[in-house]
Amino acid sequence: MQKVRVPQNSFQFGEISDSLIMRTDSAVYVSSAQRVENMLVTAEGALKKRHGLKHHYDYSITYNGTYPEQSHLFKFEFDDNESYIISVEHQKVRCFFLDDDGTYTTAGDLHLVETITQDTSSNALPFDQEYLQEYTFAQYGDVMFICHPLFAPRMLTRTALDAFEISVYSFDQRADNKVTYQPYSTFQPSGVTLDPSATSGTGITLTTSEDYWVSDHVGVTVRYHESEILITGYTSATVVTGNVLDTLKIRLSVLNPLRTADGSNLVEVTHLNHGFNVGDAITIEGASATGGINTAQLNVTDQVREIIDENTYTYQAGGTANDSEDGGGNVKVVSHAPIRDWDEQSWSAVRGYPAAVTFHENRLCFGGTIAEPDNIWMSKVGSFFNFDVGEAADSDSIQIVAATGDVNQIRYMVSNRDLQIFTATGELYVPTYLNQAITPTNAQIRKQTPYGTEFVQPTSIDGATIFAEMGGKTVREYLYTDTEEAYTATSISTIASHLIDRPKYLTVVHSGFELPDSYAAITLGNGDISLFSSNRAEKKASWTRVTTDGRFSSVVAIHNRLFANVYYGNKLCLCEFTKASLSGVGSREMGIDNFIYVAGYPWIDVSSLYSVGDTVTLGVWTTPTTWLGEHPVVDNSGVASVDVSAYQSFGGNFWVGRAFTAKIVSNPVDASMGNGPATGDIRGITNVVVDVKDTDSLKVNNRPVISSNFTGKKEVRLLGYNRNPQITIEQDTPAEMQVNGLVAELIV
Repeated sequence: MQKVRVPQNSFQFGEISDSLIMRTDSAVYVSSAQRVENMLVTAEGALKKRHGLKHHYDYSITYNGTYPEQSHLFKFEFDDNESYIISVEHQKVRCFFLDDDGTYTTAGDLHLVETITQDTSSNALPFDQEYLQEYTFAQYGDVMFICHPLFAPRMLTRTALDAFEISVYSFDQRADNKVTYQPYSTFQPSGVTLDPSATSGTGITLTTSEDYWVSDHVGVTVRYHESEILITGYTSATVVTGNVLDTLKIRLSVLNPLRTADGSNLVEVTHLNHGFNVGDAITIEGASATGGINTAQLNVTDQVREIIDENTYTYQAGGTANDSEDGGGNVKVVSHAPIRDWDEQSWSAVRGYPAAVTFHENRLCFGGTIAEPDNIWMSKVGSFFNFDVGEAADSDSIQIVAATGDVNQIRYMVSNRDLQIFTATGELYVPTYLNQAITPTNAQIRKQTPYGTEFVQPTSIDGATIFAEMGGKTVREYLYTDTEEAYTATSISTIASHLIDRPKYLTVVHSGFELPDSYAAITLGNGDISLFSSNRAEKKASWTRVTTDGRFSSVVAIHNRLFANVYYGNKLCLCEFTKASLSGVGSREMGIDNFIYVAGYPWIDVSSLYSVGDTVTLGVWTTPTTWLGEHPVVDNSGVASVDVSAYQSFGGNFWVGRAFTAKIVSNPVDASMGNGPATGDIRGITNVVVDVKDTDSLKVNNRPVISSNFTGKKEVRLLGYNRNPQITIEQDTPAEMQVNGLVAELIV
């Protein structure tokens, strides 16, 4: 028999997969555990018990197994003192004010300031519980934009400290309202023509050479060249009616497009992709004198006399040229002849709406509709409602396509070092060159990695953007590397792959849980939370799990505070990870979910939080607190209550909450002996020395070790032999616990 002392000085890698159980040679193995539940990895590598959950709000929403995502939380931060949590629900939005200074209620509390069920036009909100998880948002100042391909972008606008309204996003228009500065796209197959019945007026017919129209086209704007026509009625797949907003004029893109021939009254017109036929009526406007033909003789109404090619035709002027030359200046052609050069607005009920939205370089950026899943539209600089491409000046709108060979269905965009684009099939970005702003002339999309993104909002942490890979089994970090001059997407969940199962929501809390590190919280399909922390400078990355007597849903972080939607039974509540404060006792980690102070004797009314049959932990407000164990919630004359008649001697002020257990299960303790590793041999742990800090209670392998506040080292003697000896450290009482490390004496 040999004895060897095996230290574990750090838990900096948190919980690792049991697939690594044989990797006793790695640095990860000796600085991790097989289970780390309801514990946080500190910057020093110790494990500290997480905060309990404070109940803030009861939604009065009952769990729906068909649509389990019934509230999607977003943050709305105007400044450090004016922050909100936005809950987007089925046809409803609730706005909670983070009351830091006690303006409405207790300082630090949440106050519901607005519940919205209609927009400013008194229409029902389009938000649907089937798609809540897919919604994306971007905020600038007092306005938040909410997007999904099934509805036009909505704007949530703060109108006062405690007031919000929702409206439909609308584009800027020209002063005469005859031009809307929105994006347009060509959707018709090549060669399909559009034939308006007149150059102006209302109720004109628009006829296509092939089936094209659907009833949803009513309300959509199409452009005959650059002249807008609002569709007002549907007749058939080839015929609709509409109103011409201005005269149907075609501004020729070529300067000096008229060519005269000495001795001829026929003028050749360079008109790219004109689509005209011989005999089509046209009117020339804005032409200046050229070739000896004066302005009045050039600007006439005539017909197309000859088609030279797809870009050139002739008409008859009112005079004869005495010279052969190119001229005319900036020319417009008025016509309603059938043309192939026409388009329609990019976003509509027919083509879908943007799936992704963000702000980047002072532009509002949208990405990915149903019809154009890989398109990106960027507003003019500083003009978030103007998408006029103009003459491609540096400040004009940018419209680009991720034409990489695959269809890249854009789901999210993140403004970071570059504009990062996350699609269903891969990760891309729009590069910034030499610290120069993105412009219409240098914008391009580059594909980087091929993994694809689940419907989970990517978030930045520790210099990288983390995202959930398609399939919901891996979390990756999207990081630019100077050595490769490209982005990589390395898996950061490999060592804890079992903790990633159908991720749903992701947020990052900086300096959360009163610790200096940043933590990414990912809610999972099983109702747990996986916590990830990273410190790239120290090469530390860890995963832990957070569980509760319920199911976590959406999460959101504001500053250093982490909030979560939690289903307790069938009841949805908005909660916050926070310490409880006992008057006269001081601030301490209670270790109880939903811990509340109530006054009641002999019955405590807990109907606002719990249901009949729930089990809660009781504590009486003494110094120190006296814990009374677990008790069922019973029905007292129709009110869900806890019977505390047996504790009359303690008084009438009680703490009531749900208990949770913090647990650490070590990796199998192993060591290298004189004849090699002890892996697989029958061996035992004779004793364990545990180093703790501010720990109020503790069990080691189910043996009570600490019963009052203690800092230092405790020795525990253990018995038993097996091939995978492990140490289990846990606490199931409402108290603080921090484990810095341990030393196990192994006998082989």
